[in-house]
Amino acid sequence: MRKINEIFYSLQGEGFHTGTPAVFVRFSGCNLKCPFCDTQHEVGTWMSDEEIVAEVVKYAMAMVVLTGGEPGLWIDGSLVDALHREGKYVCIETNGTCALPENIDWVTCSPKEGATVKLGRMDEVKVVYVGQDVSPYLDLPACHYFLQPCSCSNTEAVVSYILCHPQWRLSLQTHKLLQIP
Repeated sequence: MRKINEIFYSLQGEGFHTGTPAVFVRFSGCNLKCPFCDTQHEVGTWMSDEEIVAEVVKYAMAMVVLTGGEPGLWIDGSLVDALHREGKYVCIETNGTCALPENIDWVTCSPKEGATVKLGRMDEVKVVYVGQDVSPYLDLPACHYFLQPCSCSNTEAVVSYILCHPQWRLSLQTHKLLQIP
């Protein structure tokens, strides 16, 4: 059984896949307490893998995003395999502090200051920028590096930083700008 906060269909609002329709599986709970966290993920419903998959397949989209909270606390290869059997492309948004199964299709790591990243593989790094030193995150093994304003509040500072450090790309929370889930 896994604790699920919600399952919903929307557009991916951040990072490499921005604008792509996806089914989001939001897991409850997190092992970090970030002061800028904008997600209410504490409550949830206990669901089996079969119940999760049954809910996900109600939507025709291939992309599934496992998010949270911290989904790494809850998932394993069997859930990912079950989603793959239904033809789903499985992405995860994680803080990187938990080991992940190797069969995930796309890994977005959003590392947090002071937390140790335990991932050996990731496709993109997405950092919420609040003025911290982000240069160490360029050493993480990813192909894409994104800086994101904190709840759209410091976009000007992020743009200025990226203009001076072009290894980074801008990621906006377009779902917030568009006021969609």
